[in-house]
Formats: sequence, C-alpha cells, structure tokens
Amino acid sequence: MDMIKIAALGIAGILTSLLVKEWKPQFSVLISIATCIMIFFCAITRIQSMAGLLSELNQAVVLKESYLQILLKIVGISYIADFASNICKEAGYAAVAGQIELSGKISVLAVSTPIVLALLNTISEYLR
Repeated sequence: MDMIKIAALGIAGILTSLLVKEWKPQFSVLISIATCIMIFFCAITRIQSMAGLLSELNQAVVLKESYLQILLKIVGISYIADFASNICKEAGYAAVAGQIELSGKISVLAVSTPIVLALLNTISEYLR
C-alpha cells in the first residue's frame, strides 16, 4: 500500500512540475526536488524497519556487531549518494552528480575495508 502512495506522490509531483514548467521553469525544478525529498522521507521508514530485520538476522546468524553496522552504513551511503546524484541530474548539473557518485563509491570502499580484510584473512587461513 505504501508503494501505491509513493507512486501517486511521484506522478502528482511530475504532473505538477510539467504544468508549472510552461510558466515558471525555475519552479518546475523546485517542485521536482520537493517531490524527491518527500518520497525519500517515505522510503526512510522502510529502511528503519529493514534495520530491525537485519538485527534479528544478526541474532540468528552469529556475526560481529561491527559487520552489521558496516553493512548498514554502506546501504545508507549508497542511497544518499544516489538520491543526491539524481537531484543534481534533474537540475541539469550532471558533472556535480558524477562527483557525488564517485564520492559515494569511494566512501563505500573506505567503510567496507574491514570486512574485505577479514575476508582475506579467512581465505588465507584456509589456504595454509
């Protein structure tokens, strides 16, 4: 049901933006960005419920708590970078969008380094 509300919000925002674009193009971009922000906040509630599910999964499968935190950080970085990049593209700033995407990828790499190192250590122990 939430997805229907989000889809309706998106369609209403785009139609409003298209109607306003003829008279005030600068407001069209603002309406589009406002629509994106509203949809993002609707999606955040879903992400919070998924965090609870991941916590339950962590209890069922023995993992270090830090690995779960890293996983959540990676998901957060990915969503925020994608969201910001899409807004910049919508506003016509593709170069800025590309830099946001690059920064997001570098951030994910930096945050995931402990997991990669632990995986390499595990593989090297089995190869000995």
